[in-house]
Amino acid sequence: MTEEKVPHYTLSDFDYNLPHELIAQTPLKQRDASRLLLLNAKTGAYEDKHFYDIIDYLNPGDALVMNDSRVIPARLRGWRPETKGHVEVLLLRQDHGDVWETLIKPAKKFPVGSVIDFGNENETIMTGKVVGELEHGGRYVEFQYDGIFMELLDKLGEMPLPPYIKEKLKDQERYQTVYSKIEGSAAAPTAGLHWTPELLDKVRAKGIKTIELTLHVGLGTFRPVEEENIDKHKMHSEFYQLSQAAADQINQVRNNGGRIVATGTTTIRTLETIGHKFNRDKYGGNVQADSGWTDIFIKPGFRWTTVDAFITNFHLPKSTLVMLVAAFTGRENILNAYKHAIQEKYRFFSFGDAMFVHK
Repeated sequence: MTEEKVPHYTLSDFDYNLPHELIAQTPLKQRDASRLLLLNAKTGAYEDKHFYDIIDYLNPGDALVMNDSRVIPARLRGWRPETKGHVEVLLLRQDHGDVWETLIKPAKKFPVGSVIDFGNENETIMTGKVVGELEHGGRYVEFQYDGIFMELLDKLGEMPLPPYIKEKLKDQERYQTVYSKIEGSAAAPTAGLHWTPELLDKVRAKGIKTIELTLHVGLGTFRPVEEENIDKHKMHSEFYQLSQAAADQINQVRNNGGRIVATGTTTIRTLETIGHKFNRDKYGGNVQADSGWTDIFIKPGFRWTTVDAFITNFHLPKSTLVMLVAAFTGRENILNAYKHAIQEKYRFFSFGDAMFVHK
């Protein structure tokens, strides 16, 4: 890909006005009935479709790559054993053993050594002890329990919906993709929420490979960018994993002239992290099996190595995710497409509609 001179953008350059009523509060009854805005990244041309039309824009020989991470019910409600005062604990990620990085409300009242009980009115099922402090007010909590932690979490925890969703989710599985397998995310890879098993079967029947990787989404994905100079923004780290079998399939598709189509920004972050690690910023090289932590920040001027097209939802104003899409489309093209989506009353954010961005 030819290198072009990129203007130095500020945070305000990625702002847009979104009417509050366009923030989707609940998922649609049928996953693939959501709307789909096709966006040509080169020309800026866009077209209104529905998600089930995506099959018409994927070609035989392409690879559809998806993030199989599963959201854990990471919001725990407990109490202080000495006062019975209520406390909320949000699991961010497992640090080691039974120690987790968490956010506690109210954090100031829980210094190192504080104890929190979890369970029901009749019994304490699990206990947490604050064993350390994190930046941004977080806490390390070590849990003590009998049994299997994830089974207890399913019993005690709630799905940690994004802060802009105020409605209670009736069916917890609607905040999971239909192909989610590996538990570990604090938020859903939401571009994948539109897929149904039936639509994926149609994709495979058309001669398109479906390939899975894992990136565990952290709540840092919702952390606002506070620096007007976006180069000063520090990205959060997330764990990713790409198997040898998946890497081999991606390389086979690429070498046969097929496109690598990513479902969601988490899939993009994984593929481009690996692409930069092994291809040294060159487009079109082979990927390799890999796992680790990524804090990649994709913004205009980024050199793409692996992804040829992608599916994504509509993202928050001034977010790193808008910047990521702009790195592929150019800032004007994505903001013009968002303006059209607002005029046409598309639904925004996690439970909202989707885009298919291609060249």
